[in-house]
Amino acid sequence: MASRLQIPSDDSVLLSVTHSNLKNFASDIRFSHQMTVESIKEKLWKKCGTSVDSMLLELYDDTGVKVCDMNDNLRLLGFFSPQDGYRLHIIDLDPASVTSGGWLEDTSLVEKYTISEEAYNNLDGTYRKFKEKLVSQNPSLRENKITDDFMEDLCTNIKVGDRCEVEPGGKRGVVKFVGRAETAAPGFWVGIQYDEPLGKHDGTVKGKRYFDCPPLHGVLIRPDKVKVGDYPERDPFEEDEI
Repeated sequence: MASRLQIPSDDSVLLSVTHSNLKNFASDIRFSHQMTVESIKEKLWKKCGTSVDSMLLELYDDTGVKVCDMNDNLRLLGFFSPQDGYRLHIIDLDPASVTSGGWLEDTSLVEKYTISEEAYNNLDGTYRKFKEKLVSQNPSLRENKITDDFMEDLCTNIKVGDRCEVEPGGKRGVVKFVGRAETAAPGFWVGIQYDEPLGKHDGTVKGKRYFDCPPLHGVLIRPDKVKVGDYPERDPFEEDEI
């Protein structure tokens, strides 16, 4: 007698995730029932910035009623019987957390890197010197046309889906948009979904959606700041390994 073909059932659940300190953080994430609470926290840490040790998880059903606190890091998610549409709420217990004080959502609170005009002028290979060279070779060229043509040429080597690294800072992610952005400044832009919540939005800029990504993972940036290539997502524990 022929045996029946056994089709494994889906061993995952889609949960809505919210955060106690991040008003704009909301994301639908799929988790395996076989994940431990600790591994769930590690996954969420990469997305919201709250450390595993400072994270308390609360599970709510689809009517908003609290089901339980997920305190035991060794428990499997399946133990709590979550269903699609349930909400996983992150409470950050660390008063000194990077998510506290609002700076992770309000970029005006973040100290910006600055460089003096003198120091910038002494650098080689800058875009300013590139433009000065072109204008010296052909004075009839308009600066804004030089900029636009240069950025457009750079965009020909950047495709949606490419892995990339952004300078300065070496932030990594995936290209989600390439082109002109009507609600941003004129010229060409690259939309990036960062691997971590280091961005400014969810792909929407001044009411116009250019791509989809989790909150605080998206950014529009000029193509001269983007390098595409083999830039895999960084292992957060790689510096702890020898």
